[in-house]
Amino acid sequence: MSDVLLSVDLLEFQLFDWLQIDRERDIDRETSLAMINMAERLAEDAFLTHYRDADVNEPHMTSEGAKILAAAKDALRQYADMGLFGASFPEDVGGLGLPAALASAIHAIFASANVSTAGYAMLTAANARLICEFGTPRQIEHFALPEIEGHWFGTMCLSEPQAGSSLGDIATRAQRDGEDEFGARYRLTGNKMWISGGDQDASENIVHLVLAKAAQQGAPLPEGTRGISLFIVPKILPDGKRNDIALAGLNHKLGNRGTTNCLLNFGENGGAIGWRVGEEGDGLAQMFKMMNEARISVGMGAAVLGYRAFRHAAAYAKERAQGRKLGSNAASPVPIIEHADVRRMLLQQRSYSEVAIAICLYCSHLQEQKTNDSELLLGILTPIAKSWPSEFCLIGNDLAIQVHGGYGYTRDFDVEQLWRDNRLNPIHEGTAGIQALDLLGRKILRSDGKPLAALINKIQETTDRAAQIASLESYAISIRAYWADVEATIAGLNTVGGANAYNDATMFLRAFGHGVAAWMWLDLALSADRVGNAERITNITYLLRYFVESELPIALSWLSIVDRHLETAAEAPDSVFA
Repeated sequence: MSDVLLSVDLLEFQLFDWLQIDRERDIDRETSLAMINMAERLAEDAFLTHYRDADVNEPHMTSEGAKILAAAKDALRQYADMGLFGASFPEDVGGLGLPAALASAIHAIFASANVSTAGYAMLTAANARLICEFGTPRQIEHFALPEIEGHWFGTMCLSEPQAGSSLGDIATRAQRDGEDEFGARYRLTGNKMWISGGDQDASENIVHLVLAKAAQQGAPLPEGTRGISLFIVPKILPDGKRNDIALAGLNHKLGNRGTTNCLLNFGENGGAIGWRVGEEGDGLAQMFKMMNEARISVGMGAAVLGYRAFRHAAAYAKERAQGRKLGSNAASPVPIIEHADVRRMLLQQRSYSEVAIAICLYCSHLQEQKTNDSELLLGILTPIAKSWPSEFCLIGNDLAIQVHGGYGYTRDFDVEQLWRDNRLNPIHEGTAGIQALDLLGRKILRSDGKPLAALINKIQETTDRAAQIASLESYAISIRAYWADVEATIAGLNTVGGANAYNDATMFLRAFGHGVAAWMWLDLALSADRVGNAERITNITYLLRYFVESELPIALSWLSIVDRHLETAAEAPDSVFA
């Protein structure tokens, strides 16, 4: 069967009828759609064509470094030729100046076709944006501009073998080594693990953004996260020589195999040369700029992988004839889409993936609003944008395999690879558990209450408008009642205090994310009603109905678990885990 990627009609509706990006920016709808269609053609012709090949023929190590698939290199060259590495960058640094949501939608098309190859571009753009925000003019000119052009690629080097996500425990050392035209120069020694795009042969250079602790040789490293600084450490130095960075190994993953994932050794021969970005000790705060952008991109990648799997499953269910309807004596089997359980699975997949795309586009839109409310909303929604699509669109991938039956478990159909590719997303850029602690702790229980208040106000605005429309009134009432339960749960957690309040943080994250998804579905329904497209109104209303009737009751059970402040896991004896 022919492949099915991200629907252009869906993107047009969410970008222009819902977010109305053409009203806030000087952007022409027709021109934007032409760009989306061009991106779709390139994704189909250059990215999708090696989707399976990149999975089977993984990157490999040679004496010269990591080698990736020739087709992936060619695809990224064409992507650069279209100027898409700089899609959302302003024109004064060589970008296209597109609205962030439009740039996100365009990249999502490529991620849906081949998330591994598209991953190089995502990391490079986030890397260049961090340098543009915090770097010196000379650092921007030399390191960021070639990334925006797509000639150089970028990475983020955070994790270490012994530290993982516990960044306060990193041990990479940066020793001061003078100053030059690029700023304060250091020599770095240490190891970085799980570095996506850490080495490859597709770009002329690789700009590593490395977290390390500044300290003289022999002196103790600063403790915790306050001593972490950020450094630009290129693979090729400005004088054309190789930097002291060694590819120590490639990690072989379950999925997302086309993106190199590396163990890098810095400073095996005297120290890798790097230049500090900003001041000493500011590294983690700066890196959050790149991490949060990457988290939204990870969520979008998860969403479109789930969406593509849904479209495969829906197409297969219409073609595959098997069984008869219950109570029927028909002689011939019927397409499996006529079976109630198959229809339920398809509805569940679409209700997750389509709204997950909306959540991520909304967060991309917030990134450039620069108002107090937009920053508050972005802060509280980023953990949701990263984790909710990663968890629930993965469930959608699982359902797509189920719809295909035994065939779904074979490599004859893409749904098995889509599941494997998506399985990484609940883990990288901060696991679901880490996002849950961030949401419940820093954004809610330990905040001044303003982020949650900003979100509740937006939800209230939506439910108030929907309550005035007869076909949406009951859903508005249900969603408003659900959020009252969420607020009651939060109030209860505030009275518990201490570590016990976080016992079921991940369960809370799921329930909170379901509430956000329900709100988004209602807001999308309002936009469909305003535009007046009868088919879209019907489709969104049924998806909203499914979500409110079938998903929110499940989410209420998660809230009830959180409300009980269970200590079962914490109190379980070690023998249980033997």
